[in-house]
Amino acid sequence: MRIVRFYVPRLGVRIGAVEDDEIIDITRILGARKTSFLELVRLAYKEGLSVSSFLEKRLRNRSAKRYRYAELDVEPNGGRPHLLIPINPPEVWGAGVTYLRSKDAREYETRAKGVYDMVYEAERPEIFLKATRSRCVGPNQEVYIRSDSNWTVPEPELSLVLGPNLEIAGYTVGNDISARDIEGQNPLYCPQAKIYKNACAIGPAILASDSVDDPRNLKIEMRIIRNGETVFHGETNTGNMKRTLEELREYLLRDNPVPPGSVFMTGTGIVPPDDFSLQNNDIVEITIEKIGTLRNRAVKPKKLH
Repeated sequence: MRIVRFYVPRLGVRIGAVEDDEIIDITRILGARKTSFLELVRLAYKEGLSVSSFLEKRLRNRSAKRYRYAELDVEPNGGRPHLLIPINPPEVWGAGVTYLRSKDAREYETRAKGVYDMVYEAERPEIFLKATRSRCVGPNQEVYIRSDSNWTVPEPELSLVLGPNLEIAGYTVGNDISARDIEGQNPLYCPQAKIYKNACAIGPAILASDSVDDPRNLKIEMRIIRNGETVFHGETNTGNMKRTLEELREYLLRDNPVPPGSVFMTGTGIVPPDDFSLQNNDIVEITIEKIGTLRNRAVKPKKLH
């Protein structure tokens, strides 16, 4: 079961379940205008059910408003229904160098040769704070290219949504926008390369963890479209990740009080060529099997205040 949040004029924020090409409004089913994936998980657990089982039980023999998914998968506009970021994460964390392709790319860009080789082979993974809620955007919103970067790329990542008990409650698509030239100057510049306004995109949906048999066997695909033409296309599979998802989650939580509802990006296995950089108005489309396509326009403002 895939869960989305969306906006409807005069009704406000809603929460829905995706069924084929439709979105079923489940806001009333949850009661008291609840529109949080985390609250949905809590209600399911209270009844001893998985999220999918909880919703199937609630939707049985009940009618609810339905919307065509394609009609909501559009740029945000207060005058029409549209998708929203599927969760408002209090924190977003990232893991680096979890795929061989990422290790090779980081090793190429950095002046501190050998440092990423050591991370890839080490027992302890690289983990960093990526964003807070104010730095995140949802589907069809703008992601930003740093104003002081000349080499910025998107990074498509399977992302974990942590539940009430910090378990893996769901999966979503994440785009970890990164300034490779800034990080390459010095690994200590990683926060500046990663953490800035609109540098983190999440969506379009959350796939409940009980709805996928093997999250380590999901196809990931990324397209970058410029002036109507695809200028980059790449794909990988989560099976190419060196570390397990539970291993990454365990390291994230060591002595680290991460709030429920946080999102954890698990690293990228798709990196554009070293001479490629996002340009103003590029469209980034990231598709993860069973979850959907996260689409964002890249914009380079004059200054990011």
